[in-house]
Amino acid sequence: MSPSSTPRSLQFSTQGIPQPSRMELWSIHNSKALIALDIRTMDESPLTAAEINLHFPSLRLAQVRGSAQVIERNERYIRKHPMDVVGVFFALKGEAFFYYPGGFETLRPGQAVIYDADQPFMRGFHGGVEEMVLTIPRDEYLALSGGKPPTKPVVFDFRETGPANRHMLALARLVRNTLAAAMGSDADPAPSTALDPVTVEGSAIELLRLLVAGSGAGMPEGYLAAARCFIQDHLGDPNLCPAQIAQAVGISERHLTRVFVEAGKPPGAYVLARRLEHAAALLADPVEAKTPIGAIAVRCGFTSQAYFTRVFKGHFGTTPLNARRDACTDGLALPH
Repeated sequence: MSPSSTPRSLQFSTQGIPQPSRMELWSIHNSKALIALDIRTMDESPLTAAEINLHFPSLRLAQVRGSAQVIERNERYIRKHPMDVVGVFFALKGEAFFYYPGGFETLRPGQAVIYDADQPFMRGFHGGVEEMVLTIPRDEYLALSGGKPPTKPVVFDFRETGPANRHMLALARLVRNTLAAAMGSDADPAPSTALDPVTVEGSAIELLRLLVAGSGAGMPEGYLAAARCFIQDHLGDPNLCPAQIAQAVGISERHLTRVFVEAGKPPGAYVLARRLEHAAALLADPVEAKTPIGAIAVRCGFTSQAYFTRVFKGHFGTTPLNARRDACTDGLALPH
């Protein structure tokens, strides 16, 4: 795929579909767009469901919302509908059970599970489902994992600290921002890979490599994505430094510096640029119009307003006060 190509997008919603046809059409859509599933509702309530899908050359991404339901792939169903993919399921809301041969897991919001779609499983969402899904062909997954298949579900909690969970959080952010960009929604204020298919797939695959093969097998794209995610969450920390970032993503400070320099600028310069971009966004936000500039500087990790003003002017060519005034003027300008 060339960098100018865009992923194929699909959408499905039960809105406007007669109730008797919803389950069949929901199943057909998932079979073609994501993973073939045996789907059942948990009571007599009519199914409501919606899904957004993006198809890249290797990866498939999805955002799924729906009412209470049970989804299953038993041995007979798998023989009839083989998928040959490994899935990553990111729980966003509600609690769900995950049964598999030999055990079960209870998945809560902020957790993600990696599992082979051609291994039997049953998942249930008694309060409804809201999740994101990423699938990758099994042979590509095995190339990342050193030939080790996921015979049991592997669960990560991307709300917790630790390099592996940080890597999963970065992957979740990448999936969310890519789906949001596809739908024209607001993504994270961090520099987004948006819909650049080469960058999205490269970063996602390298983050998966870190997750399934360990930090020693990582490539620069994966560490860079994880580090940028950590930086975005800690912009307000005035003590944020390369050593802290390196520890969070599981590499040495020297390795971190090399990764960032190869991407364009050293980590310290990247952090400063992100802080200034975040400050500029706050200054242009009407909701923050009465927030003192000094308070905005502190929220962006600057301990000195004088220093903040100096570096802001050096970066944008104007002072924070003038940037706010210009934003207000532009916002009040009448259309031609």
